[in-house]
Amino acid sequence: MSSSGTMGSHLARRLVQIGVRDVFSVPGDFNLTLLDHLIDEPELNLVGCCNELNAGYAADGYARANGVGACVVTFTVGGLSVINAIAGAYSENLPIICIVGGPNSNDYGTSRILHHTIGLPDFSQELRCFQTVTCAQAVVNNLEDAHELIDTAISTALKESKPVYISISCNLPAIPHPTFAREPVPFFLAPKISNQLGLEAAVEATAEFLNKAVKPVIIAGPKMRVSRAQQSFLDLADACGYPIAVMPSAKGLVSEQHPHFLGTYWGAVSTTFCGEIVESADAYVFVGPIFNDYSSVGYSLLIKKEKSVIVEPNRVTIGNGPSIGWVFMADFLNALAKKLKKNNTAMENYSRIYVPPGIALKLDKDEPLRVNILFKHIQEMLSGDSAVIAETGDSWFNCQKLRLPENCGYEFQMQYGSIGWSVGATLGYAQAAKDKRVIACIGDGSFQVTAQDISTMIRCGQKSIIFLINNGGYTIEVEIHDGPYNVIKNWNYTGLVDAIHNGEGNCWTAKVKTEDELVEAIAAATDTYKESLCFIEVLVHKDDTSKELLEWGSRVSSANSRPPNPQ
Repeated sequence: MSSSGTMGSHLARRLVQIGVRDVFSVPGDFNLTLLDHLIDEPELNLVGCCNELNAGYAADGYARANGVGACVVTFTVGGLSVINAIAGAYSENLPIICIVGGPNSNDYGTSRILHHTIGLPDFSQELRCFQTVTCAQAVVNNLEDAHELIDTAISTALKESKPVYISISCNLPAIPHPTFAREPVPFFLAPKISNQLGLEAAVEATAEFLNKAVKPVIIAGPKMRVSRAQQSFLDLADACGYPIAVMPSAKGLVSEQHPHFLGTYWGAVSTTFCGEIVESADAYVFVGPIFNDYSSVGYSLLIKKEKSVIVEPNRVTIGNGPSIGWVFMADFLNALAKKLKKNNTAMENYSRIYVPPGIALKLDKDEPLRVNILFKHIQEMLSGDSAVIAETGDSWFNCQKLRLPENCGYEFQMQYGSIGWSVGATLGYAQAAKDKRVIACIGDGSFQVTAQDISTMIRCGQKSIIFLINNGGYTIEVEIHDGPYNVIKNWNYTGLVDAIHNGEGNCWTAKVKTEDELVEAIAAATDTYKESLCFIEVLVHKDDTSKELLEWGSRVSSANSRPPNPQ
């Protein structure tokens, strides 16, 4: 089949041009012709997933490692299945091109009722749902404006760093049209340039504010990723000498080997000594923060607005005073670095109070494995050639305590917090970051939501190591509000993965109950089975949780159970 000069070939080339090499898909009758054209593109690899939700999660993980991701599903039944993953990507500022195969162009504007709909001759239901979780939408049912609609949507995703929705009528991808006669011209996305007067005013006010402070600190937030300001942040930290902390959802964006790195600032569940230094500071610079009920531990942070400088992607607010817009984060940090006086006071205070962490006790032979022992060994596995994926749950807190080596990747979904995200995200991240071995920490409850795409990992020849932490239920929810609904049916998880493997591809499983068994399994996964997908089921007590989850859960429970305000 020749795809020269068709919309299908144009879309395929556009995806390649923006850096997509793998597209996660689930076939359906409305997208099959489009999938033919994506397959025909030699630089594009189609990754078939077990369901649309996982395809979306995979595109999310791929975008985290690659900068942009893409998925293709079918009309409505596929679109409304993938939409949860797209909403999560929207919350995390990830550009994903979500493509849906739509109805035949001749059916628009008629009274026909189509399959894969709710039985009404209105085909806009899916579009209306996506409008709130994407930054642009394009319904392509006419070749005359298809070129413009597709290019506008894709370029908007890149500019806004958010997902977009593109619906393409099933009968259009293979039809030649003059607008697609030539290779698409690569995008030129004009750089955003700060208002120079605003930038100067923001820098002057911030420098005056911070240079008067006795023990200022600087804290990285998750919006640094969308602003591509990681290097500017480190340059500022080097210039000013302030201690560095990260908000939990910014872990992995800042080198944890920096001499001024304190750890995670997460209120009452911060890294030991980090929270005390941050909350006792007389000035703090938050760079790209998100203050929600989870990151603020139920709104319990001991932070005062009048002591804060809040640096958003395009705005700076100093204390209770000026708020200056159209000032972009990297520009601001670079300019501020030249104006701040060196101040090591807070770092010196930290050095005085810091006590090195104790070493986890080695368990007696055949003593049941504890979670803190598991993560002691995961810490020893990490290198610059690895990446950690932390599932929603107690893995949030245990992985947060890992000290990341230089260039070690780290991802979790804190804003949206959708359980099951990590299975698809591991698939997508590993597909994009082939130079790293992904180590995923997944709870049993979360795994039951999205387990199927272990199959796709094996089919793609991935070599990730998955630690399935089997503690018999939704532990994070137990600590917020317990009930019988938090207990789940136990599975034979290694048996399930062995059945999925079915002798095709490279996959190895192990079930461990003691530290000796864990050490033996890790040794096998990192040596004998280093070229295989490794799945290690770790059996632990149902009440074996991090102390941080116990504290966090009680505070979030308190926030959730606040009585209504008086009328």
